[in-house]
Amino acid sequence: MPHFTLRRWLLLAGLTAALPILQPARAQATAYPSKPITVVVGSAPGGSNDVFARAIAKRLQDAWGQSVVVDNKPSGGGVLANSVVARAAPDGYTLVVVSSTFTTGAAIRTNLPYDATKDLKPVAMLARGPMLVTVGKDSPLRSIEDLVAQAKASPGKLNYGTSGAGSINHFATELFADAAGIKMTHIPYKGMGPATNDLLAGQIEVLVASAPSILGQVRSGRVRALAVTTATRSPVSPELPALEEAGYKGSAADLWWGVLAPGGTPQPVVDKLNAELNKQVQSAEMKDFFLKEGAVPAAMKPADFAAFIGEEIGRWKAVAKKADIQPE
Repeated sequence: MPHFTLRRWLLLAGLTAALPILQPARAQATAYPSKPITVVVGSAPGGSNDVFARAIAKRLQDAWGQSVVVDNKPSGGGVLANSVVARAAPDGYTLVVVSSTFTTGAAIRTNLPYDATKDLKPVAMLARGPMLVTVGKDSPLRSIEDLVAQAKASPGKLNYGTSGAGSINHFATELFADAAGIKMTHIPYKGMGPATNDLLAGQIEVLVASAPSILGQVRSGRVRALAVTTATRSPVSPELPALEEAGYKGSAADLWWGVLAPGGTPQPVVDKLNAELNKQVQSAEMKDFFLKEGAVPAAMKPADFAAFIGEEIGRWKAVAKKADIQPE
């Protein structure tokens, strides 16, 4: 057999051997979805993760003609929901909607029952939004400069609330405090609801909260917003200065929401999900929906989303070390 013929035969033999490996993944992606999809949420109904998950579930259901069910599994930091999906069959039929807390938790918790970067596969980012630096309506603090001046005049006297030690608003507040060279006293709560109630009652002076959780109080005049935590002004509250714009360099921290799948989910299935989710979040209807909820669409390819998550975990590890942020 001539040499070139032998080489050609070997090449064809190799390709033929590879076909059984390649074909199932392609076939799975082509057939996907062929049965109901479950979207797990690590919080109770009504929170931003749940609201966004239900909006996306409806859009996917309408687009694909398959039932998409939201399953709430509330737990601290969404650990239970993340664990359930990390252990689920890697076929694209069990997904989880997470937010920034996914990365802050991974940065400080050493006992997670899953590996945040291996056991869960980034599918698509959905949206991003600012956190708002807020004070009570009767507070003498009228601007972010007032807050910084007061904190510098009386170090540790101003109390700030969070939804818990190691939460994204805990990290964001410490990031701002470091950039501004101030010291405030942390008061952790079991959720944003109790923290907001104490801000309204004057029990704490400052609360850095997500737009979805605080905008209603700001719009009703019960809470005063001083700034947003994003790098530039946000379309969510364009009248508010950004912390970076106000001169507090390195303080930018925004919220994000995204979809993850079990770690071994075939890439063709992930890519199909990503394409449909990106299409849906950029629709005019979803843009309006997100803006009302305090966010803007943030389409991203799976590889870019995975790199973003890795960078976020590294960033929050550095912040935790500097500010001595410990898990509850």
